[in-house]
Amino acid sequence: MSEIYDAPEQPFFIPQTMDERAAQQPASNNQAIHDTCTKLMNFHVIAQMADGSKMEGIIEDVNDQGVIMLVPENVNERFFQGPGGPRPRFRRFNRFLFPFIFFVPPFFYPYPYYY
Repeated sequence: MSEIYDAPEQPFFIPQTMDERAAQQPASNNQAIHDTCTKLMNFHVIAQMADGSKMEGIIEDVNDQGVIMLVPENVNERFFQGPGGPRPRFRRFNRFLFPFIFFVPPFFYPYPYYY
């Protein structure tokens, strides 16, 4: 079996530092992220991160350093009785700055609200 398929000697995952990843990312990629963020400013979006995870939040600002997003955090408190029944969920938003090198295509897409 080994003579039919020769496995590559290189490992599947090579860890990189942020400086190495920034050197590999073209400047046009940063401009594409900037344009997409400007178009989706003040919208609830889902961002595709470079490590494969997804981050949801509201794009508040875009500057030359990166994207400033309001990221939700669930707050576990007692349920309060409101009109129509108990309120099941409380969220608070924290402000974070994400450098452009944290994102990969597709950079951002609108949050899917189901009506």
